[in-house]
Amino acid sequence: MEWVAVPGAAVVPILGWLQVPDRALSQACPKEHRRVLGRRVQGPWGCPCSTPLLMVNVTGQQQWCRLLQAIRLLLALAGCDSGFGQATARHLDAMGFRVFASVLDPQGPGAQELRRSCSPSLTLLQMDLTKPEDIQRVLQHVQAHTNSTGLWGLVNNAGFNDTIADAELSPLGKFRTCMEVNFFGSLELTKGLLPLLRSTGGRIVTVSSPAGDLPFPCLAAYGASKAALSLLMDTFRSELQPWGVKVSLVLPGYYKTGKRVGAHLLPKQRLVASLPRELLQAYGEDYVEEINRQFIQFMKVAVEDLSAVVNSITDGLLAANPAVRYYPGQGLGLMYFIHHYLPYFVRDLFLKGFFINPKLPRALRWVTAGTTPSQEPCMGQQVPQAAPERGSACQ
Repeated sequence: MEWVAVPGAAVVPILGWLQVPDRALSQACPKEHRRVLGRRVQGPWGCPCSTPLLMVNVTGQQQWCRLLQAIRLLLALAGCDSGFGQATARHLDAMGFRVFASVLDPQGPGAQELRRSCSPSLTLLQMDLTKPEDIQRVLQHVQAHTNSTGLWGLVNNAGFNDTIADAELSPLGKFRTCMEVNFFGSLELTKGLLPLLRSTGGRIVTVSSPAGDLPFPCLAAYGASKAALSLLMDTFRSELQPWGVKVSLVLPGYYKTGKRVGAHLLPKQRLVASLPRELLQAYGEDYVEEINRQFIQFMKVAVEDLSAVVNSITDGLLAANPAVRYYPGQGLGLMYFIHHYLPYFVRDLFLKGFFINPKLPRALRWVTAGTTPSQEPCMGQQVPQAAPERGSACQ
């Protein structure tokens, strides 16, 4: 078996490894380049000369021709305003792919950064995944530009969560919004692009979250939507296998994907104001404050280097045999081991110790301390010299 380089179609990636006949070896490159590229190497890189090269690992002329046809205009990424999506769009653009990158705000700092740092071949598309008309407009644009070539890859990265609170304290509308963005939006986009992906035997890579597998405290709305998304993509993986479409999930660890820690959170005052009086009295405003404080503190030590996630997404798109699931980030192996093999109470204690460990709700503190609701001070108030009348509440 000899590993050789073959001229690609306006791209400079390595799609795994390709075994091709010697006659297909590019004559456009100097011999020293062919010698270098003829090695079995790791990672995406291209020929140093001006001729784009491609290395892939498939056998059979039919598959080879199909790949060459598929990679002319190839990758659609959803959710590129910041974080993983933006970093991946830059990385794939630098590799020579033509990228369709969707952003929520085409005039925002994320879109401006992509315009500044990427080549003119990158196409920015405005899309709000909660608006079907936006999704249809993006689908029509991508279809119009890829009908003759097909689409090689789709990256579902867009995600939403702005509430860190118990499920009982989280507004029902936040559950719906998480499902609209994280699940239904990705579902509609994927279904719309499947004809193009099936025609090339392409790839779908979806960024989900360990919160969809493990019951992280105070992430019920986000976790439920990611659990639905993960199951959906596992189903797609099984159903699309006869078409040659490979589907991968990326479940990152704890990365800092925003410019300001905690800036995306629903302000505590708004969350508190939305709570019914009885519920606020049971939990206490200081309970909500402590949850937000712990989350912001946790995110301050999150990993800033996103390269492990970007590499996982890239491998899911380009490897000859991509993994079904990628787990970039430290500590995930231990979490999943505890989740699957140890008792539930051990798992719950571990997640609270690692992520957020809320204080007791106000009503339970009354029981523990042997006090009554009227004797428990409200957050920010001084303890009264004389006990107030029974039945009084925080104002």
